[in-house]
Amino acid sequence: MVLLVLACAAAAGGWWWLDQPLRLSRAPVELNVAPGTSARAIASAATEAGVQAPDWALFGWFRLSGQSRLIKAGSYEFAPGTTPRTLLDKLVRGEQALRAVTFVEGWTFRQMRQALAKADRIKADSRTLDDAAVMAALGRPGIAPEGRFFPDTYSYAKGSSDLAVLRQALQAMDKQLDAAWSQRLPGVALKTPEQALVLASIVEKETGHGEDRSDISAVFHNRLRIGMLLQTDPTVIYGLGERFDGNLRRSDLRTDTPFNTYTRPGLPPTPIAMPGARSLLAAVQPSDSKALYFVARGDGTSHFSQSLDEHNRAVNRYIRGR
Repeated sequence: MVLLVLACAAAAGGWWWLDQPLRLSRAPVELNVAPGTSARAIASAATEAGVQAPDWALFGWFRLSGQSRLIKAGSYEFAPGTTPRTLLDKLVRGEQALRAVTFVEGWTFRQMRQALAKADRIKADSRTLDDAAVMAALGRPGIAPEGRFFPDTYSYAKGSSDLAVLRQALQAMDKQLDAAWSQRLPGVALKTPEQALVLASIVEKETGHGEDRSDISAVFHNRLRIGMLLQTDPTVIYGLGERFDGNLRRSDLRTDTPFNTYTRPGLPPTPIAMPGARSLLAAVQPSDSKALYFVARGDGTSHFSQSLDEHNRAVNRYIRGR
């Protein structure tokens, strides 16, 4: 009878323990579980990492739960308030400790790589690779990286490769571009999705006001149809690269590069930045406008003109008058 009482008390105590917050020697406790690690080794690793509980008790709970073989490999964090029950739940569900990196609309690939280099707890597999080698590692050899990645916030598990994050962004842009191209208007002055991506990147860099995107796109479509030079400053700036000091000069507009749309007709050879979803859609859905010119008003919006005379008057008003 005494043994039965003691057994019942022990069982009740064990059940109570499962829902009690574990003491942690640090916050958060970080635990890395390699593929193939046994439940016993995981219990020992948890106590060594800072979970102040007997490893035999944790291992016993893993086994008694019937879920010891369901624990997933990964990188985990345990915060104050974690109980034996929630600890195992997190391991079984594979709720890894996540970090995030954000790529901003209008960024160049160089800015993306700088953001990745500063990302928290990420494995810098691409750090020693040049741009061409990065694209080869992503399975896109010979493809220029500029504009091929979708601007968004991407989550990753601690210790993940930066190439895995780039692959997410690359695949996201593939989907966004396909979706936009499937919604293109009849008669657009673009022949391929790649041309749409290039134009979208220009629209992204020229837009100071979101509502102007489709009108800016219309200007470039109208110019492409009649063979008129696009004459857009962001492409010139991109072509100058690190030589650009923040001041675009008349001599720069006359300096020929593959990206100088003042000296070369048509679209530049590659995108010049990462376009967002709205710019992708604007590139294939220009407004019904006959404008050939636009100038910034100074408040983020643009003034659109159909004739050079009207444009010059707008320049006098908004640029020289300013």
